[in-house]
Amino acid sequence: MGKKIAAILLLLFYFSSAIAQGLDLDITKGINPNNPRSGYWKGTTSTAFYISGAVPFSLLVTGFIKDDPYLKKRGYEILGAIALELALSETIKITVDRDRPGEKHPTTIFPYKNLKGRSFPSGHASLAFATAASLSMQYRKWYVTVPAYCWAASVGYSRVYLGVHYASDVLGGAAVGIGSAYLAHWLEHRLFTPRRR
Repeated sequence: MGKKIAAILLLLFYFSSAIAQGLDLDITKGINPNNPRSGYWKGTTSTAFYISGAVPFSLLVTGFIKDDPYLKKRGYEILGAIALELALSETIKITVDRDRPGEKHPTTIFPYKNLKGRSFPSGHASLAFATAASLSMQYRKWYVTVPAYCWAASVGYSRVYLGVHYASDVLGGAAVGIGSAYLAHWLEHRLFTPRRR
């Protein structure tokens, strides 16, 4: 299943590169200002690591304090989604090896800081969307799902605004993150949930 997701993402990337590179760059230019110094968007981009770490950590700590196996299971599942997301993102980054927009278009894209390295998919976006999707599957309430996905979308937008990713990098990151969450959920039910006889 993971190989199929990676193959689909690679096809999407090559399709967007060959057909829609101009549109991708136009969208990125439209979002990225000449001087992306907004403290709000810099703060938003950094929440990807803090929130994605705090969510499973707090579930696990609470689960161990209350001796609640259900909370522990939720915490482990989110950690599993994050681990899968990290492995998939890094594998795709190495395989695709796309330059960041500021490196490739230094006169039209203005990053808030000089970042080198691989651009596709956005690791911040994939991390945020893995967390949001995991939470949404475990707590099927609108007041969890809507804020979780709004936060993840804000993290993705911040990466384009700050000039360190193309819009397609964020879309690819969202797909990797959501796919990782669903894969972790499926694996948890397949491998660790006891079957009823």
